Amino acid sequence: MPGEIVPSHEFYDYDDKYIGDGAKLLVPAPLSATEVAEVQQLAIQIYRTLRSDGMARVDFFYEVGKRGFLCNEINTIPGFTPISMYPKLWQASGVSYPELLDELIDLAIARHAKRRRNTSR
Repeated sequence: MPGEIVPSHEFYDYDDKYIGDGAKLLVPAPLSATEVAEVQQLAIQIYRTLRSDGMARVDFFYEVGKRGFLCNEINTIPGFTPISMYPKLWQASGVSYPELLDELIDLAIARHAKRRRNTSR
C-alpha cells in the first residue's frame, strides 16, 4: 500500500525526519482505489525498468489536478526499523514485520544460489 509523509514545515527536512516528531506518516495514503492501483503499477514498472532486485521503495510526488504521480526516487536501502515507512507500508499490505524479514531472507538466499549457478569456477 502507498503511504504519505505530511511534513510539519513547508518541506520535509532533516529536522522533520530525524529530530522532531512533527511529520505525520499516513499509512495507507488517502488515495482512491484507482489511484492506489495506478501508483502501484508505476512503482512496479520503475522497479523492473531499473532491473532492481530484492528490497526497494519507490517514492513519488503527487500533483493533484496536474501531472499526477511523479517518480521522485527509488530507494534500494530504505529505513528498516519497525517505525520506518518501508515496513509500515508492508504491514498495511498484510505482511507483518517478521514475515517481511523472512521473505527478504528467502529472496537473498535465492539470489545468492542463482549467482552461484551462473558463476564459473
